[in-house]
Amino acid sequence: MVTKEATWAYRNEFPEFARTYFRRFGEGVVSSVGLGTYLGDPTDAVDERYEETVRRAVEHGINVVDTAINYRHQRSERAVGRALEAARTDREAVMVATKGGFVPFDGERPDDPGAYIREEYVDSGIAESSAFARNVHCIAPDYIDDQLDRSLENLALDCVDLYYVHNPETQLETNSREDVYDQLEATFTRLEERAAAGDIRHYGVATWQALRVAPDHDQHLSLSELVDRARSASDAAGTEATHFRAVQLPFNVHMADAFTVAAHDSVEGPQSALRFAHESGLSAFTSASIGQGELAQEGAIPDAVDERLAGDTPAQRAINFARSAPGVTCSLVGASSVDHLDENLAAGTFEPMGANAFDETFE
Repeated sequence: MVTKEATWAYRNEFPEFARTYFRRFGEGVVSSVGLGTYLGDPTDAVDERYEETVRRAVEHGINVVDTAINYRHQRSERAVGRALEAARTDREAVMVATKGGFVPFDGERPDDPGAYIREEYVDSGIAESSAFARNVHCIAPDYIDDQLDRSLENLALDCVDLYYVHNPETQLETNSREDVYDQLEATFTRLEERAAAGDIRHYGVATWQALRVAPDHDQHLSLSELVDRARSASDAAGTEATHFRAVQLPFNVHMADAFTVAAHDSVEGPQSALRFAHESGLSAFTSASIGQGELAQEGAIPDAVDERLAGDTPAQRAINFARSAPGVTCSLVGASSVDHLDENLAAGTFEPMGANAFDETFE
């Protein structure tokens, strides 16, 4: 489990980073550049590259590693587990996040995915067939319970520092919004119980559309409602305070909705996801920080924005845009090669834009 003492000690090992590179998460600190593990084929060669990259990342200044049980058919989680075991870095200095929701296959895609899901999850009694949206996604409490257990085994960890319910808006394709909120509250209650048992430290939701689209969008979920449901879950589980502490959502220079779309009700009126999260004490982790590589190309960042950003390469400037947004704790970047990792790490030696300069890019 990540600890306050270990993360602050880790921060002090890397004086080469800019002043705001490490940011508060709970009582500790985390790097504002994190490592994602989504991309890549489900092969042994990619496994080996991820192991090398994760190990090098945590040894050289990135202490946020993000994965999910379905990434590369559970291979990403397993590679992360092996890398953490091999790294010289104190495990308690690294914040490990994973997710559950999408059905994971085991190492490779089966010849008959439908039969696999039926045998693995429905026939076994873990979840009813009606709980699966699009036949690939489930957030029922027993299912998430099962997925967390599998993730702990894959990662070879006793505790996951941050566990996300993965893309809950997928359920809106087959269920009403109220039914999805009810299901999330039940699952949050289970996660509160797992936090009390020491299996997770915090939990949250990792989303793609839900938090950055307008309230009338088919895939919108309200952050204020999610916070309320988490509080109710804490009461039901008997925990002293909710362990709902983070959101993950895409944010980059071409996908700035999390900053620009006022989609979440507050006492001050509608707010953007990033502002609401910040004022509610939630940490925001951004995905797609370089647009899955698109923003690493020369000319991809608009000139008027690019000239305001510090960094030697387009990828570094794109990362620094993402972590300049007010309320962002950490910007995640995928890297399955050491060269890309080193480039991403170097982004942290530059200061991001200040709040005024960032706001001016939207004027």
